[in-house]
Amino acid sequence: MNFTFTRAYAENLDRKDPLKDYKQAFHFPKVDGKEVLYFTGNSLGLQPKIARDYVDEIMDDWANLAVEGHFSGSRPWWDYHERFQDKLAAIVGAKPSEITVMNTLTVNLHLMMVSFYRPTRNRFKIICEEKAFPSDQYMMASQVRHHGLNPEDCIVEVSKRPGEHFFRTEDIIEVINQVGQECALVLLGGVNYYNGQVLDMAQITDASKAVGAMVGWDLAHAAGNVELHLHKWGVDFAAWCSYKYLNSGPGSASGCFIHERHHGRKDIPRFEGWWGHSKERRFLMEPDFQPEPDANAWQISNASVLSMAPFLASLELFNEVGLPKLIAKRQQLVAYLEFVIDQVAGKVEAEFEIITPKDPSQRAAQISLLLGENGKEIFDHLMRRGVIVDWREPSVIRLAPVAFYTSFVDLYEFGEILVEAIELSASN
Repeated sequence: MNFTFTRAYAENLDRKDPLKDYKQAFHFPKVDGKEVLYFTGNSLGLQPKIARDYVDEIMDDWANLAVEGHFSGSRPWWDYHERFQDKLAAIVGAKPSEITVMNTLTVNLHLMMVSFYRPTRNRFKIICEEKAFPSDQYMMASQVRHHGLNPEDCIVEVSKRPGEHFFRTEDIIEVINQVGQECALVLLGGVNYYNGQVLDMAQITDASKAVGAMVGWDLAHAAGNVELHLHKWGVDFAAWCSYKYLNSGPGSASGCFIHERHHGRKDIPRFEGWWGHSKERRFLMEPDFQPEPDANAWQISNASVLSMAPFLASLELFNEVGLPKLIAKRQQLVAYLEFVIDQVAGKVEAEFEIITPKDPSQRAAQISLLLGENGKEIFDHLMRRGVIVDWREPSVIRLAPVAFYTSFVDLYEFGEILVEAIELSASN
């Protein structure tokens, strides 16, 4: 598109935006009495105003029904997690039976690895990306050690090419083919947290299955952000947090996908608990585990409903709007943000570089900006001015415009304040 860097142009884009009214559905923090420009939905999404109603409903049922709230009230607690299946299936491209909600992200990845990382003498290696999110690194290394193996022998990292800032699909596939029959599991982040790159999950999954490996995806930055087809792609498992683009609140419940080919099996290694036991027989207190016929077999304990309530509230908004409309706006927002940054580069002398791919198919709701030696000063000034962005060492600012609550005027104002921040840092 032929954008223009003026407030009037941004205001016109907002007037034409069919989703513009959803900004009013979220609470915004304030700095100096003014609502912030919020660009950290990739760390913590804003609170939907309806979330409090969903939490209060549970608090009221607890007060008025006590233990009977498990089976009474408008949304009984005992099957609360089942209410997510249809809505999340639409977001991640799954069958409802392949979805469950429980625990938190790294806990769920651990539970998935119990089932799907089953090393043998000849097939024991895990392929991941270099500098994966630290929690994933810790999780994979501890799982390898749990099997009595050495992470240095088992974990193979795919690197970026020297001087490049993002991964190449052909390099990932080359590593998969090189590891070949020794590969037990390929586990990658679907959207890289650092540079915002969307990996080609379909091609990588196909290549992984071709060498006989299990395939899992950490979708922390992908769920609710990019188009996914987990069932169609044949992914074995995936997990994602719900507090980033899914706006469910800090540390809230995690979603899980387990492909239906793994359902209904009693022989699969799995950490088990009574909420994964047959729903119809659960309260018979039988000694032998009878797994639920779907992804709920991986449930362990009863639902943490207070954690799940804001998640369910947010999904009502997703269900109302539909992911295709959110993705369409997200693409336009990110394109305009890139344009704004380019315009800033033409106005001031500064050392910075966008390290997110320019190809729209390879980026999501994020642009990562690599700054020079004054990067931290620029970040600090933005934050003081009520521009909430995210800092990552050594000198990267991550910006995540979110379709639900970011306007085009927000992006224009960010550009104006970025010019101010760069000029101020240069004068110090």
